[in-house]
Amino acid sequence: MSWIKEISYEEAQGQLKKIYDRIKGPNNNIDNVLSIHSLRPHTLTGHMGLYKNVLHNANNTLPKWYLETLGVFVSHLNNCSYCVDHHAAGLKRLLNDDNKHQKIIDSFHNDSWEDLFQDLYQEGLRYAKKLTLAHNTITQADIERLRSQQLSDGEILEINQVVSYFNYVNRTVIGLGVDTKGDIIGLSPNNSSDPDNWNHS
Repeated sequence: MSWIKEISYEEAQGQLKKIYDRIKGPNNNIDNVLSIHSLRPHTLTGHMGLYKNVLHNANNTLPKWYLETLGVFVSHLNNCSYCVDHHAAGLKRLLNDDNKHQKIIDSFHNDSWEDLFQDLYQEGLRYAKKLTLAHNTITQADIERLRSQQLSDGEILEINQVVSYFNYVNRTVIGLGVDTKGDIIGLSPNNSSDPDNWNHS
């Protein structure tokens, strides 16, 4: 599951058990990306608050499928197969179009994604790539290019936060050797109208 000790749902007590009860999926399943925090439950609370509000909040105005696409793209750029597997499955569910989903995944592998997306989505993906692979080269001009696609500053912030979150979680997963063994691929906290509902389904 990982290179450090984790506490399972069955072994959990106190604060950790309370948090696990908020995030568990079917059969008390806890994704490995979350149980990796079990020795420091306060970091799990921080992770879940960020994740739920960045990716699964009803106040976001960009389409949820696009935010999920950004997550898959960033994870692909970071060679984080764990997050690609989980979020590609989530993207497939959101799109409800197997052909479109496969084209998106293939385009990331072939570096041909610019041919697949509308201009505003292309520009967001370009920004995501630069922020992930060359963050120190970002300038105000990059933000102006996003604005030129009629993205509001709030939507630019949404893109920035999703990209930043996935860079964080990719490094958590890769840096601690987290794998998908025992996970149910593609679960997420889908009740976007309630930021305090972390239950995975």
